[in-house]
Amino acid sequence: MKVAVVLSGCGVFDGAEIHESVLTLLALSRAGVEVQCMAPNVAQKQVINHLTGEEAKGEGRNVLVEAARIARGNIIDIAKANPKDYAAVFFPGGFGAAKNLCDFAFKGSDCTVQPDVLRFAQGMAELKKPACYICIAPAMIPRIYGKGAELTIGTDAGTADKIGAMGGQHRQCPVTEFVVDKARNIVSTPAYMLANNIGEAATGIEKAVKATLELVHA
Repeated sequence: MKVAVVLSGCGVFDGAEIHESVLTLLALSRAGVEVQCMAPNVAQKQVINHLTGEEAKGEGRNVLVEAARIARGNIIDIAKANPKDYAAVFFPGGFGAAKNLCDFAFKGSDCTVQPDVLRFAQGMAELKKPACYICIAPAMIPRIYGKGAELTIGTDAGTADKIGAMGGQHRQCPVTEFVVDKARNIVSTPAYMLANNIGEAATGIEKAVKATLELVHA
């Protein structure tokens, strides 16, 4: 079985959340699953100094190049990925999911999904292949699957309201659990939207990965 893991850079504040990405990759490896990491070949919307938390004005980075750090270089441009080649897709969180994969961080309920990401994600959806969205990444779900899709980002009311305005059906969920939209084969889990430490994030991610892989065989 071969699955896709879509990364959004490298670093919680401007790219893929590293803990969530590694935990996802580890769970997949332990399940004996072949993984292909991918990311859009586009400029990051922001570069954040992770020591100070401040934006590094005038500094630019590429999402695919930065994501290659997590993938140890084994990564492809998502624009070249064919949904038919993958049994499932996984989207770790981090602000990059809301800044680079879509612009939810800037536009809220008026957001759009990056075109290459949208093409691949909708292609997976049309083929009814399972998808797992982690942390803030589920904010993309209403734009990919349309109104009525069930998902969770945990318990944050403000974010849930914005997702509701897009037509998503938000379900509150603790950090160690996950939500499944059985009609659409979508799994989502809060991870660092709620997690106080890497152990809490790991519990929910490991369960969500297992549930997603089970949908492949359902």
